[in-house]
Amino acid sequence: MNQNSTETAIFAGGCFWCTEAIFKEMKGVKTVVSGYTGGKRPNPTYDQVSTGATGHAEAVKIIFNASEVSYEELLQVFFATHDPTTLNRQGNDVGTQYRSAIFYTNKKQKETAESYIKFLNDSDVFDRYVVTEVVPATEFYEAEDYHKDYLANNPDNSYCQYVVLPKLEKFRKHFKNKLKND
Repeated sequence: MNQNSTETAIFAGGCFWCTEAIFKEMKGVKTVVSGYTGGKRPNPTYDQVSTGATGHAEAVKIIFNASEVSYEELLQVFFATHDPTTLNRQGNDVGTQYRSAIFYTNKKQKETAESYIKFLNDSDVFDRYVVTEVVPATEFYEAEDYHKDYLANNPDNSYCQYVVLPKLEKFRKHFKNKLKND
């Protein structure tokens, strides 16, 4: 495989501040962009998405080097760092904008995601059934600038302290071999 072979993955796992912080530290990941996808309204704003009326999910677009990290490895981290068994919610964040979803960009991603979810359900990894949607990628709209690098720019924010950091620490603890070396 080409050393510079980049691919795109799009995941929604609740608040994008959490998901962005985790994947920014993962080996092989080149770029993580927070945004909105899966809805009907063109060019939605955070205020519009947060009502749940646009149908969009808070999501991250991950550009990764496929020769350094596989799509399945991204899925492993995705499923281990959010609750894929709660419909339209992550903790206190409730609504379709916080749903668990995989927006696949090709047939191979779709098959890999469906196979991995089947494995999780068949292995009873979680106490409940995985409800993560596996749907085709649609238009992805970048979030407003103040959402970018939210944890790094707002480390004292209470949401970051009580929600984002614990998820990031879980990733760092359980996936030490997948952390960037820088």
